[in-house]
Formats: sequence, structure tokens, C-alpha cells
Amino acid sequence: MDDDSLKKRKESQNGSSGHSVVSQTKQEKPAKATVLQKDVGLVSGICLIVGTMIGSGIFISPKSVLLYSGAVGPCLLIWAACGVLSTLGALCYAELGTMITKSGGDYAYLMEAYGPVPAYLFSWTTVMVLKPSSFAIITLSFAKYASTPFYPDCTPPVVVTKCLAAAAILVIVSINCLSVRLASYVQNFFTAAKLLIIVIIVVAGIVLLAQGNTENLSNAFEDSSQSFGAIGLAFYNGLWAYDGWNQLNFITEELKNPYRNLPLAILIGIPLVGVCYVLVNVAYFTVMTPNELLLSEAVAVTFGDRVLHPVSWIVPLFVVFSTFGAANGSCFTAGRLAYVSGREGHMVKVLSYISLKRYTPAPALIFNGLLALCYVMPADINTLINYFSFAQWVIYGLTALGLIVMRFTKKELHRPVKVPIVIPALMVLVSCYLVLAPIIDKPELEYLYCALFIFGGLLLYYPFVHLKVEWARKIMRPITMHLQLLMEVVPAEKTE
Repeated sequence: MDDDSLKKRKESQNGSSGHSVVSQTKQEKPAKATVLQKDVGLVSGICLIVGTMIGSGIFISPKSVLLYSGAVGPCLLIWAACGVLSTLGALCYAELGTMITKSGGDYAYLMEAYGPVPAYLFSWTTVMVLKPSSFAIITLSFAKYASTPFYPDCTPPVVVTKCLAAAAILVIVSINCLSVRLASYVQNFFTAAKLLIIVIIVVAGIVLLAQGNTENLSNAFEDSSQSFGAIGLAFYNGLWAYDGWNQLNFITEELKNPYRNLPLAILIGIPLVGVCYVLVNVAYFTVMTPNELLLSEAVAVTFGDRVLHPVSWIVPLFVVFSTFGAANGSCFTAGRLAYVSGREGHMVKVLSYISLKRYTPAPALIFNGLLALCYVMPADINTLINYFSFAQWVIYGLTALGLIVMRFTKKELHRPVKVPIVIPALMVLVSCYLVLAPIIDKPELEYLYCALFIFGGLLLYYPFVHLKVEWARKIMRPITMHLQLLMEVVPAEKTE
């Protein structure tokens, strides 16, 4: 009896200890805090920069750069100069991003340098206009290239293009709402695809140059434009193709080891894009005269038809991949800006909530997608590009100036990366030129509308952000609660 009772006691002890071990292991599994997770590594960071920069611009903007520059030589010089400017601008953002390790990009830097009002005006302009209009422009380019093969003898109907763009927006928003990792994998795949088509075009161009197709590159500076404003517009369109060099700064809080990976991704990604762009344009000119390039509806497709004839279908296919990847990157970062603005009280609070199950800023992503759908409806791509560039370069200039200001007002901040002060000073001067030159050369009402919209945000700032009027909070409280229940989202936890 004693032996049996001892055995039973030991078995019960072993059993209970086994249960306790299981319960301990269950408890030891750390529950994820309800915050955006650090899921973006160096490779994904490079792919986000490269994938967002190489989108529709290189396949649409070559015509505009050539049109305003007037000749092949200035056109290629402007492409190279845009690459250098983008790299210099990105170096400023590398210092800012390692000094202020908050998501939101320019928003966080303007807040630190100038205070809440300029930061609010930035978030108001970017969340409501710049980010969704950029998303719309890229998806319209995607739709244009995706539908062209089905209409070989005519331009695709506008309705088809816009419906396809709207469908792309819905798919991309859904991917980004489901998972940060899934969005990163999609970005990495489409970045690899677009680099492949760039390599194919460049190699074809090198072969053609070796065969002696250099007629269009001789006398390259004949008939070049002398207009101050025209050169500014050529830079506008070239820099539109490079836009995206600051995208990684919008997701700093989700970047693994940002002090190392942010500057490294910038220094690898942007020069790579610059080299690709110049070589792609050289390749275009080995096949097309300047007039032929200007008349082409889709420059990359025309190149493919003439050079890769048996397999020319791969060019529009890979251009579709390229634009889809750029749209995914644009959506990824836009959601983070709206999320941070909501967190700081500059946008409605529900935009700062994140999915309880998926750890994504779903409300902010959906809001950006809905605005992009609105911009798709009346969109003319070239008008949107000029409108976008005007406001964007005001922001870049203010951010570069903010870096100079903080050298004197925030000396105590740790700066793992520190650029010579002449670089942000140059960026301020370039920004002033790019903003003022086209306005002086050809004043248009759209610039006035843009300025009125930006400062019109103050009409909302004073009552709703500064005063925090009680009646607005009473209206928003039940709306926020119902949206929270509908989307299963919660405020982010505060973590150290």
C-alpha cells in the first residue's frame, strides 16, 4: 500500500509538474504588444526605396523631360542631375531619420524643428492630397499599361483604365491591411521584377550601341531649351521619376536597427536607381529619335516592339509589375503618415488605431485608399504630376531648412549620421528654384489653388486641434467607437 501510494504521489507530482511546465512555456511566449512591429529589414528597406522610386516615372516622364529640355544631351544631363539631387536630399533625410527615430518622415522632422502648426499643414496637405494623388497617378499608369495590349489599334477607353486603377487600389489596400510581412514580400517580388526589365532594356541598349546605333546621340545639344522655367519643368518631371527616396523615413519605427539600416538602404538604393535611369534613357535613344520618343504613347513598349520583337510582350508585362510595386510602396508609407498624424491629434483619432489581429494601421490605409479612388475619377496624369511636384518641393525645402535650424536649436540631439551643412543649404536653394521657376515662367491658377488649400487647413486646425471644441469630440466619439468595432482596431500601446 505504501509503495502504491508513493507511486501515485510521484505520478501526480510528475503530472502536475508537467502541467506547470506547459503552463510556464505558454506564459513564456511573449505576447506581442499592440503596436506596429519591427518587421522591415535592410533588404526590404532597399526594396521599398527602389521599388517606390522605379514606378511609372521612367516609363512616362522621359517624354516630358525631353520636351522641356529640347535635346538629347540636356535630357540625359537632367536625368543624371536629378539622381545626384535625390542622393543629396536623401543624405539629409538619413541624418534626420537617425536623429529623430519616429515614423512619419517629414512630419516628425517639421514638428521637431518648427512646432505643431507647420507639421499639421504638412500632414493636412500630404494625407489629403499628395499621398493619395500619388497613389492614384501610379495606379492609372498601371492601368494604362495593363490595358494597352487589349487595344492594339487604339487608346484604351478611359472607363476601362479608371476601373482597372480602382481595382488595383482595392487589391493593394487589402494586402497592406492583411499583413506588414505580406506587403513587404509583395514589394520585394515586384522590385526584383522591375530591376529585371531595367536590366533587359539596358543590355539591349548596350548591344545596339556596340552595333553603332549612335545617330541620336551625336550633336546631342542642338535645339536645347534656354528657358529658365522650361528647365525647371524638365527637372520637375525627372524628379517625379526619382520621387520616393525619402519613403523609408515614413516607417522608421518598423525598421530593424534604423541607425544602421536607414542610411545603408539610402546609400545603396538611390545611386542604383540613378544609374538605371540614365542607362535606360541612353537605351531609348539608340532606337528612337527625339521626335519618335515624344510621339510614343508608351515609350518602353515602343522600345520593346522594335528591339525585342518576338518577346516584346514582356515589356508591358514587366512595366505593369513595376507600377504595381510602386503603388504598393506608396500605399505602405502613406498609411504610416496618417497613423502618426492621428496619434499626435492632427487627424481624427481612429486613424491612429491598429488592427488587433494583424498589427497593421488598417484605418489609415483604408482612408488613403478611399481618397485615391476619388483622385482616380477626374485624373489627368501630367496635370497631377506638376501639381504634386509644386507642393512636394515646398515640403522638401522646409525639411532641409529644418535640418539647418536644428543644428543650432537642437544641439543636444544624438546624430549618428551628420552631413556637411552645405548639402541641406543646396537642397533649400534647389527647392526654391523648382517651386518658383515654373510659376515665374508660366503663372497658372493651379499653383494658387494649391497654396490656398495648404493654408486653408488652418481653418480646421484652430477649432479642432488647438481649441479641441467639445461638440466635435461628442460627434466623433460614437463614430470612432462604431468604426473601432467594425474594423476590430484599438489604440496602440505605449512601449518604451
